[in-house]
Amino acid sequence: MTMDPVVTNHTTAHDRLFQEAFENIPLMAILRGFDPQRTVEVSRRAWEVGIRLVEVPVQSDAAVAALEAAVAAGEEHGAAVGAGTVTTLDRLERAVAAGARFTVAPGFSREIAEASLAAGLPHLPGVATATEIQQARALGLTWLKAFPASDLGSGWITSMAGPFPEARFVATGGMGPRNALEFLDAGAAAVSLGSALADPAQFERLPELIEDLNRKAQR
Repeated sequence: MTMDPVVTNHTTAHDRLFQEAFENIPLMAILRGFDPQRTVEVSRRAWEVGIRLVEVPVQSDAAVAALEAAVAAGEEHGAAVGAGTVTTLDRLERAVAAGARFTVAPGFSREIAEASLAAGLPHLPGVATATEIQQARALGLTWLKAFPASDLGSGWITSMAGPFPEARFVATGGMGPRNALEFLDAGAAAVSLGSALADPAQFERLPELIEDLNRKAQR
């Protein structure tokens, strides 16, 4: 079966954005529930330690305002900011209007994935089963969000890498400095951090985690 060339072009861009962003530091920031000022503050904290992708979930009007603020700050910093929890076409439209560079969803919806790609936005769908991975791969998506990662366990990543060696999993949900390396060692291509960036105690451990990642990359 020959894939639609338009879809192929979009999925190629999808691969490129995530591949380049995670090349040096395989971490993404998720900033949920903050006001615009706090969202920008924590986004800058993430960029300062080398994290290149920031996701702002868009579950309310206030969240969309936070996304818009982060997008503007990201443009100044040269960083990509995306919209998370994009579960409806309305949320996708609002993400596009806010200037999001990519979209993320907790699950896989072909409708949302195709609409996001058609809008020129790389899409990171959530997957938790082999069926969902296969459906996402059939659409040409390579980068997939393993969610909820802490419940699935790092062994899930290893198990799914067998039948789907081309998939690149971003472990999301319950991730922090204490378990990020476990999931990366199990085969995850990247890890998403949420509360770890807003919690001073966990944030203090990020430089150590990044140092470990750099040391691992040099082996």
